[in-house]
Amino acid sequence: MEKLKTQLERAEKITSDTGGGILVITEGVFGMAGDLGKLKEICALKEQFKFRLYVDDAHGVGTMGKNGIGTGEYLGVQDKIDIVFGTFAKSFSSIGAFISSNKDVIEYLKYNTRSQIFAKSLPMPLVIGALKRLEIMRTNLTLKDNLWSITKKLQSGLKENGFNLGDTESCVTPVFLSGGVGEATNLTVDLRENYGIFCSIVTYPVVPKDVIMLRLIPTAVHNEDDVNKTINAFKEVKEKLFSGKYVSDQIAQF
Repeated sequence: MEKLKTQLERAEKITSDTGGGILVITEGVFGMAGDLGKLKEICALKEQFKFRLYVDDAHGVGTMGKNGIGTGEYLGVQDKIDIVFGTFAKSFSSIGAFISSNKDVIEYLKYNTRSQIFAKSLPMPLVIGALKRLEIMRTNLTLKDNLWSITKKLQSGLKENGFNLGDTESCVTPVFLSGGVGEATNLTVDLRENYGIFCSIVTYPVVPKDVIMLRLIPTAVHNEDDVNKTINAFKEVKEKLFSGKYVSDQIAQF
């Protein structure tokens, strides 16, 4: 936060000469590791500095907060966020994205991002589908509640079995292991082909060398049997990894 304050002080000096504005950009939920942006701390700086806050909440919309509004709601600062970016590819299970803000900002974007708006507008069936999904998320909070129930069971079960999940505070569930790229790909193929579990892998340079991050995304339609199956599978592949079964200089073909 001290670095942000320094940058805001610098930005204020520039904008005092140019007449421009300041836009602070962060994420609600960081999609790789599942930790949360420091929205409370950033919003508190609005008492010292004049800036707009833009939050990429692609992983927070529909999952975070009492009503699923997002990370801002969860942290109690939704009304202090000026611009929210969200996607239809996560909670909405579709494609496309949206920006939510006040009328002036939206009007500005409409007239200054015309090439994006007209080149990438969604087909009407997907628009209607997104509106229906929004209605469901607003009126059926049991889906979000079930998602969190499954998430907590999965994360607590993995931790109880010695897995490192980092600092996640969201439904994004990273599992950190030790190994190279070849081992990571062989392990992931084994999970998919022999255990029926799909997860994405993250390797160097996104994470340090010899670190494997397996990224699990629980959903509202998973159940306790799925959780137990996943935990048992991870225990087995962890043993295989430590015993050297996945050692290879070659990247597995997916």
